[in-house]
Amino acid sequence: MFKLNRISLPGVVIALTAACLSLTAPAVLAADKVKVGFVSTLSGPSSALGVDIRDGFLLAVKLNGGKLGGLPAEVLVSDDQFKPDVAKQLFEKNVKRDKVDFMTGVVFSNIMLAALPEALDNNTFYISPNAAPSSMAGKDCNPLFFAVSWPNDAYHEAAGQFANTRDLKSVYLVAPNYQAGKDSLAGFKRMYKGQVVGENYTKLGQLDYAAELAEIRAAKPQAVYIFLPGGMGINFIKQYVGAGLGKDTTLLLPGFSADQDVIKPVGEAMAGLFNTAHWSPDFSNPANQKFMAEFQKEYGRIPTLYASQGYDAALLINAAVRDTKGKLEDRAAVRKALQAAKFDSVRGAFKFNTNQYPIQNYYVRVVGTNPNGGGLINKSFGEPILRERGDAYVQDCKMKN
Repeated sequence: MFKLNRISLPGVVIALTAACLSLTAPAVLAADKVKVGFVSTLSGPSSALGVDIRDGFLLAVKLNGGKLGGLPAEVLVSDDQFKPDVAKQLFEKNVKRDKVDFMTGVVFSNIMLAALPEALDNNTFYISPNAAPSSMAGKDCNPLFFAVSWPNDAYHEAAGQFANTRDLKSVYLVAPNYQAGKDSLAGFKRMYKGQVVGENYTKLGQLDYAAELAEIRAAKPQAVYIFLPGGMGINFIKQYVGAGLGKDTTLLLPGFSADQDVIKPVGEAMAGLFNTAHWSPDFSNPANQKFMAEFQKEYGRIPTLYASQGYDAALLINAAVRDTKGKLEDRAAVRKALQAAKFDSVRGAFKFNTNQYPIQNYYVRVVGTNPNGGGLINKSFGEPILRERGDAYVQDCKMKN
């Protein structure tokens, strides 16, 4: 169990809670501080994902001198315990009692969708550092919702396209039975031109895949594509390799299932595996070089893409507070500043589509030897597999900009 302790950084207060807005004012004045409610999965088998998002976010605040947009930052960090009802209570507390200016942090789409109405119904911006379901990109898009990560489908669309370039004629698909899992396989199939010989939706949080591996062996696909983040992916890959399936069947992965949180516990079996992502540790832009160096200095480990997204989420909020000169009660001005996204992302160029989801490049990465020592790490290669990619749902978003 991940143990939460009170953390203090220079100029920033981070209050950690175990459970879980009105911003109207007679005149729009500059705030004296900015408050952020941060709710994420910080305990259990998938806690590494939430911990990395949190650590990336807090690192950005620390590097800004404990401020966001020039204002002292108060970040209220809470553990949703991988439970939608707990997340909903925490959102309600942060929005109604703590009166935060922004909410952020959630890892999983089902948890975010359960809690999100507490923010949106109370005029509070939600900046998503990870979960970005298709519904929020399309028919349910909302002026208060910004995804700083990627559309749920995007990594999987890139993987489908990569499978085409490798001339893989048949594939077996595995994902958890929740919104992001459904989006993931829909994205892969949208781009993939070969035959899907099997499609299996597993229980969210499942750790034993003996039955699924038996079905894969019987189906005899050329490739297996999985979306199993955190502990799910760790266990699947270990069991897949242990069953000897890797000898005859290509395993393709999204970045979530081949990042440092998976590489470290799985070990050498990860070497040579391909995966798709919008970010890689070896990107040479100055923002990423700073992030990589400072994260490893602060936490003593290589950051994951989750950490990079938490870092960028903080930078986006920082830019919005800065560009509105701290007038956070002017919601229209804050939204305009968020849409402008005037910050240096670790991924390189960044811009929002009209549905407030990113338009960005996606790359193929391969797990290989870390040139700086310390085991395996992801390396990008070649041109983007998808360039300036938005999403398949933007035309269904009817909100005014």
